[in-house]
Amino acid sequence: MARASIPLLAALFVFSYHIHLSPAISLTPPSSSSAFLHGAGAIRPAMVLPLYLSPPNISRSVANSRRHLQRSGPNSHPNARMRLYDDLLLNGYYTTRLWIGTPPQRFALIVDTGSTVTYVPCSTCEQCGRHQDPKFQPELSSTYQPVKCNIDCSCDQDRVQCVYERQYAEMSSSSGVLGEDILSFGNESELAPQRAVFGCENVETGDLYSQHADGIMGLGRGDLSVVDQLVEKGVISDSFSLCYGGMDIGGGTMVLGGISPPADMTFAHSDPLRSPYYNIDLKKILVAGKPLPLNPRIFDGKHGTVLDSGTTYAYLPEAAFVAFKEAIMKEIHPLQLIRGPDPNYNDICFSGGFSDVSKLSDTFPAVEMAFGNGQKLLLSPENYLFRHSKVRGAYCLGIFQNGKDPTTLLGGIIVRNTLVMYDREHSKIGFWKTNCSELWERLHVTGASPPVPSSSNGNNSTIESPPSEPPNHVLPGGVQIGQISFQMSLSINFSDLKPHIPELSEFIAQELDVNTSQVHLLNVMSKGNNSIVSWAILPSDSASYISNATATSIYSQLSEHRVQLPDTYGNYQLLQWKIEPPADRTWWRQHYVVVLAVTITVIVALLVSGTWFIWRKRQQPVNSYKPVNVAVPEQELQPL
Repeated sequence: MARASIPLLAALFVFSYHIHLSPAISLTPPSSSSAFLHGAGAIRPAMVLPLYLSPPNISRSVANSRRHLQRSGPNSHPNARMRLYDDLLLNGYYTTRLWIGTPPQRFALIVDTGSTVTYVPCSTCEQCGRHQDPKFQPELSSTYQPVKCNIDCSCDQDRVQCVYERQYAEMSSSSGVLGEDILSFGNESELAPQRAVFGCENVETGDLYSQHADGIMGLGRGDLSVVDQLVEKGVISDSFSLCYGGMDIGGGTMVLGGISPPADMTFAHSDPLRSPYYNIDLKKILVAGKPLPLNPRIFDGKHGTVLDSGTTYAYLPEAAFVAFKEAIMKEIHPLQLIRGPDPNYNDICFSGGFSDVSKLSDTFPAVEMAFGNGQKLLLSPENYLFRHSKVRGAYCLGIFQNGKDPTTLLGGIIVRNTLVMYDREHSKIGFWKTNCSELWERLHVTGASPPVPSSSNGNNSTIESPPSEPPNHVLPGGVQIGQISFQMSLSINFSDLKPHIPELSEFIAQELDVNTSQVHLLNVMSKGNNSIVSWAILPSDSASYISNATATSIYSQLSEHRVQLPDTYGNYQLLQWKIEPPADRTWWRQHYVVVLAVTITVIVALLVSGTWFIWRKRQQPVNSYKPVNVAVPEQELQPL
């Protein structure tokens, strides 16, 4: 079973933690470190935290950044509300949607509080993988400008343009040139589109090459971080928030800028001078109300206690992990221990038939994290358990030993269904337990209007608003769907497409997870250099209609560009789609199976009868020829 991890604290110089990989999918960048053996019963590798180092001549101190922000209160700034997609445990990461350029080009970017640069594949990249969306095309953006070589950046060989490079401990890497363009944050954002510097990739290696997401959105501390750039421009307050969905619930919300914290939010001090990462002053852990017998300084080793959105699970120093494991085992001793989903790892898993996540608290104890200010963060079982992928109703501990590394690393599992506010202005991080799918209703926040297009500075033209994000199509339970039809535009000439249409039908079926017989071509037409193709998805042969879940899945895959087609067909865009109820069935359609069965039975019966009749006829004796003078037995006359 593959274990996936997320790009973490990106940088040019790397130091090795270890990575624990997600239990459900293949590797996503960057992935596991080889610091530990992967034999049966081996210690799970923990996350890799690449260390970011800014060149001294372009770094600004944290104090200067805070002084800049204190000139204006957080309430005077708008914020950018952005949806999160995917799932940390199932997909290996959370992504958001960011639009770059004029007109806007959309990208699915992994949100990472450790990375310090935002980058997407460039159209000139010949060593980039196939990702969720088309590559960024600078030549199509009227507002794009390359960042020219200067003393504050690394330059290319010709000393014409600034370049960047990020390397990860497992040897995946991203490198390219730096450009500046308009970034748009979606129609739920109050923040107008802004100019910012980002990376345009020319080379991807390792898991960065093979990941489905387009790139990284860096939220860490650093001059190239999106947060730092927006703060430096004075358009948002020095804060951002993340809210991850709970177990079995993907997606969530991200906010760039400040929001009013709930009254009962728990805060922990975060010292920006302690380490380059977002850290908290964890002092003790309690299981079922009883503190673990540990010295509080154990959580302050090396880089302290680091909170990172790109890490899947949580990792404790050796002594802390042993104490935590023993405390959990003591509370749930009646449960049966079973092997983990992957024999290469010594997972601690429990079998008990817990099908309802809300009932886990009846068996598993509550865990609390106590901070230096005396406040506590309550962790429910979903914050330290993950589902066993092979045994129904079984769960495994999602907290592991961090090898011999004394750093405490808290990943996304710790903050599921938790609003996390990174209040950088006041050097603290807030936690608020909530249902992230209902965050705005719980915060009593009204929806934001789409940002009004604004003119950019200098010679740049007026930008366009980013396209609306796809609506959340959840169909009523009573609706029966007889056909899903949709129209897509492919960036390929009709003459080039025509001979490949049969193969395209097979690819469509494979990507939408339906049978090839369910995919029907309705129409193909040429439009300039593009081709417009209309398709229909019909119910399977054994069903009379398409389920709501299948219809929703098909639409989301198409609208979010999660359908991966070979390069032969170019890029695609979903133009329109509709659902249709099952067609009224005639008497023949309703009974054709019975009629067909009767017809076949009659034909078979006739064939059998005819065969038997012929056989009988052949068995009857034939009078042979007798000479005239041969005596024959006298035959008795039969009465008339």
